[in-house]
Amino acid sequence: MNPSEIEFLRLIDENKGILVKVSRMYMDDHDGRQDLYQEIVYQLWKSYGTFKRQSKFSTWMYRVALNTAMVFLKKEKKHQIYDALDERHDAADEGYDADKDEQLKVFYQAVQELNAIEKALIFLFLEGQSHREIAENLGISEVNARVKLNRTKERIQQIIKKYNYEF
Repeated sequence: MNPSEIEFLRLIDENKGILVKVSRMYMDDHDGRQDLYQEIVYQLWKSYGTFKRQSKFSTWMYRVALNTAMVFLKKEKKHQIYDALDERHDAADEGYDADKDEQLKVFYQAVQELNAIEKALIFLFLEGQSHREIAENLGISEVNARVKLNRTKERIQQIIKKYNYEF
């Protein structure tokens, strides 16, 4: 391997949490998440030569990952219904919290009803990004990011209430 490949793999490893979260936000089944994860890594590698290091690698990675996820989602013709059993954890696992597990299941089920942009907004918000950073990553104004994020949060709450569940 050349130094560029080694650096790329190190950066991917350091930031793989971003890829896992984007995959989970956009795909509701295990196989779909794995396929999206691999597609994002492929797209990152393909465009790694264009990374100008004017921003942090993770910021660039967010943009590529979200754009890839949106394109990938458009290409998907069928969406499977959320399978709660796919995400279940063994109750014997240390630190297992059944209430938290149920909340996460309902949250991700609600997220599946959002459109691609709304998913990106929620993902970036959950990653702790500011309205300015969200705007930069999505190529919209900061005001627009703030308004869309607030509307998306309200929409998630409505969807969750539709499931007769409240946090």
